[in-house]
Amino acid sequence: MIKKVVVAAAGQGTRMLHLTRNKCKHLINVQKRPFLAYVLDNLKKAGYKEFILVVGYTDNLMREFLKQYKYDAIVVNQFEILGPKEKMYGTACPLMCVKDIVKKEQFLFICGDNLYSVGDLKAMNINDKYNYVAGLHHKNPEKYGVLVNGGEFLEKIVEKPKKYIGDLINAGMYKFTSEVFNKLPQIKKSPRGEYEITDVISLLAKEKKVKVKKIKDYWKDFGNPGDVIKLSKFLKENRDC
Repeated sequence: MIKKVVVAAAGQGTRMLHLTRNKCKHLINVQKRPFLAYVLDNLKKAGYKEFILVVGYTDNLMREFLKQYKYDAIVVNQFEILGPKEKMYGTACPLMCVKDIVKKEQFLFICGDNLYSVGDLKAMNINDKYNYVAGLHHKNPEKYGVLVNGGEFLEKIVEKPKKYIGDLINAGMYKFTSEVFNKLPQIKKSPRGEYEITDVISLLAKEKKVKVKKIKDYWKDFGNPGDVIKLSKFLKENRDC
């Protein structure tokens, strides 16, 4: 069974506007509790026991949160390791910060502003030699990265395709083997100037080392001020999610 989870939570969350003026978006309250608390609670319920939290913006508040809510986690400051976000930034950066901690173990990787069900988190606990990306059927695939399968293996990820190529999108949850760390030195900055986790996955996919696991329940992204109300309503109606 996989025990380790890497939770990426270094960013500020500028789309949250004034709500992240003094704290990162992961600590914005929903139903009187920081959003990240729901993320960590579901991970614990799903059986994951070792948390590695990659932080950055207002990391002092993140440490206070962990202490107040009694979460046991290894805390890694991305900006202390890689430098400020103006120098190095992107979804692959948290991976660069945890290699020496994870070592040869398999692990789950999620972003701290994404909420998944306990059932879907359990389903990603697959202890085999392959890497996995969570996929979700979506009515607007053109707004996301679309997963293209070649048989049982992921063939490629096409970001925001202009033409319809499928409706199975990348839901931002991954199970990795230690092979992922071997690919990190091979990626370069994307056109938007960031190091992308999807570029790492694409390199693994070329070697037929990535499979897709479909999400059955939900994926809730916490990115805009309106999501506070949406998530509050969702959590009220789904207390056992």
